[in-house]
Amino acid sequence: MKNVICPACGGHPFGEEERQLNLQKLRQENARLREEHEKVSSLLAKYIGKPKSQIDLLTSDTGSSQEELPTFVQNQRMGNPGIDWGRNPGSDISHFACRLEGIPDMENALMAETAAGAMDELIRLLRVNEPFWIKSPSDGRLILDRLSYERIYPRAAHFISRNARVESSKDSATVTMPGMDLVDMFLDPNKWVDLFPTIVTEARTIQVLEAGTVGNRHGSLQMMYEQMHILSPLVPPREFYFLRLCLQLEPGQWVIADVSYNYLKESGSPPCAWRLPSGCMIQDMPNGCSKIIWVEHVEANDRIQTHCLYRDLICGSYAYGAERWIASLQRICERLAFSTAVPPRELGGVVTSPEGRKSIVNLAHRMVKIFCSSLGMSGKLDFRQLSEGNNSGVRVAICKNAEQGQPIGTVASAATSFWLPLSPQNVFNFFKAEKSRTQWDILSNGNPVLEISHISNGADPGNCISIIRPFIPAENNMLILQESCTDSSVSMVVYAPVGIPAMNVAISGDDSSIIPILPSGFVISGDGRMDTRGTSSSSTSSTGSNSGGSLLTIAFQILVSGSNSSSSTEFNMESVATVNTLISTTVLKIKSAFNCSDLD
Repeated sequence: MKNVICPACGGHPFGEEERQLNLQKLRQENARLREEHEKVSSLLAKYIGKPKSQIDLLTSDTGSSQEELPTFVQNQRMGNPGIDWGRNPGSDISHFACRLEGIPDMENALMAETAAGAMDELIRLLRVNEPFWIKSPSDGRLILDRLSYERIYPRAAHFISRNARVESSKDSATVTMPGMDLVDMFLDPNKWVDLFPTIVTEARTIQVLEAGTVGNRHGSLQMMYEQMHILSPLVPPREFYFLRLCLQLEPGQWVIADVSYNYLKESGSPPCAWRLPSGCMIQDMPNGCSKIIWVEHVEANDRIQTHCLYRDLICGSYAYGAERWIASLQRICERLAFSTAVPPRELGGVVTSPEGRKSIVNLAHRMVKIFCSSLGMSGKLDFRQLSEGNNSGVRVAICKNAEQGQPIGTVASAATSFWLPLSPQNVFNFFKAEKSRTQWDILSNGNPVLEISHISNGADPGNCISIIRPFIPAENNMLILQESCTDSSVSMVVYAPVGIPAMNVAISGDDSSIIPILPSGFVISGDGRMDTRGTSSSSTSSTGSNSGGSLLTIAFQILVSGSNSSSSTEFNMESVATVNTLISTTVLKIKSAFNCSDLD
């Protein structure tokens, strides 16, 4: 630094005082990073049960070259395409679980060391912005500076394909939940799905390698599987096998690190996404809230070209970015907080007790989860009618349902996505408004509806649960349960018919988990494209200020036969025609209401 030569740029040369100041800043930053590295290395050495010198070798970035690392660690960390680590997660999870029952010591060690390296890298990405993170010139979001990152963490690309790309993002926020509660939910796959129903459709713990310390979960290490989606039948889900490691760095502060890991080496389709060290830091706050810093870093390989409607949203890293995870976590934590605080004005009329309110809230949450899961249409008999353009056509699926909490029998599902030249907030307001329901709800036959109960579950007026009475002479024994929810990444209006006897069970405060429910609804998001001001319309801002367009997904489900009926191809095609007509007619009514009938 004393003899550094700077090429002439026409500016004033550094003075001695400025040089010393910069040197002092660098020394302070290096000391802080060295202290952090020592702390993590000690924690990992204690956890893995190996000398700290071996941990330093494993996690070192600048002090040792990649060639000094064990070969198996190089292959896992760098995604060496010469060794078949790739494998589609597929559906045969039971086979995977059987394979893991007797993990060899070497494999166990590799898992621990892979997780340790990921944790070390993630902590640096979470704590430090420069030089790793830069603001995107298009929208100001934090993205990784590839040159700076790869200089410190060199690795070969996991996918060798012209369709491969890297998605990176970082975001932070405060959520209304204590840190320890969040940690417990992150490490429980069922609660993980409950936290992120709009992102995660399925999650399982394949193997618990370390349970962690009782009371703070420090050292917990699991092999997990998850399937993620973006709430449209036009985009295939992403699947990951990954290691999840939880460390408590100090009282009230945890880091949870995820990194892809592929234990299966048999033949199979390669994965379409590979998670590089990602995760979050959870910091307890005195008021019972938590500060969250989230990092997402994924290599994606689109073997099937992304549908044009969602290309900007996905390729722009909005679909699975840190901002979406943070927004979803804030919304669900707010929902949980509102479920325990009962405004006196909401007790009266139909719902008269806190127990009844809680039962209705739980029923609505289950309804939203079922709706989100239905959009994947996986494992079903599909009748696809897809096309490019602003209209996607209709995708219809037939399946036999036998799960408790849903009607037993054959269910026909139909979904379509299309673009509208309106802001997401305006579209959401249209579907949420009671007065505009007659313009799209075919089941109400153009008759008005009446909201007989209203439950708030968020500060935004758009976040609420309603019990609605339709004025349909032939259906005087039926009510509609509806939940509308909105955050900065997506908005939804989900509803389902519920018989009055079943609704009374929930209203009385009894267990609502056995009430069969078959939801339909709408998903609204920005299109990810830049508007005329150069900002992205990927969010559903509560102000509705974005001038970009919206992506609207409509999904209907209808029970076409009971549990004792035998299905046939002819019967299935009749069901397809019925639900296809239902959804196509709804699309036309919506476009007419928005004066967009001329859209393709």
